[in-house]
Amino acid sequence: MTDLFEQFYSGQGTDDRGRRIEEIWAWEDAQLESVHDYVQWLFPSRRPSQFNPDAPVLTEEVIAAFRADPQLRERLLKSFERMLRFYGFETVEDEDGLAIKRASNWRERFGNWVSPGNHNHLRITRILACLRALGLARYARAFLEALEAVRKEFPAAISGRTAEFWRSAGG
Repeated sequence: MTDLFEQFYSGQGTDDRGRRIEEIWAWEDAQLESVHDYVQWLFPSRRPSQFNPDAPVLTEEVIAAFRADPQLRERLLKSFERMLRFYGFETVEDEDGLAIKRASNWRERFGNWVSPGNHNHLRITRILACLRALGLARYARAFLEALEAVRKEFPAAISGRTAEFWRSAGG
């Protein structure tokens, strides 16, 4: 494995600030909210980040590696589940399939991101696109469904344009 992002994700390397993925997973919600350069490492995109120029960019080789390696996808899922807790959601799998539902911490968490122009809306777009690109599209679709329900309930807090970005990224 030569790609720095794959090394970071496999637990064999660090991000550009020397942090291991396990450290980021263990952060408190306040740290996830206040630090702005980790999300590009947990959920990279195909385009360079304007906020973190040292963050990885998804290449066809990295995408293929994640799609071929269930351990990398499992670790990506762990990152996703950490961010779901941050937003007040959880995954539920039952006989009806996969769903993203509001978690017990929903009331305490939704105020951090359900507001007009919130920077977490961009993070969510990034998460949806990354999940889809790296082989977890069903999780992206389930998250999108949960987000659509939130937008329906709080239409003034999440713009139509944001919802379009989310649909494009996660659909």
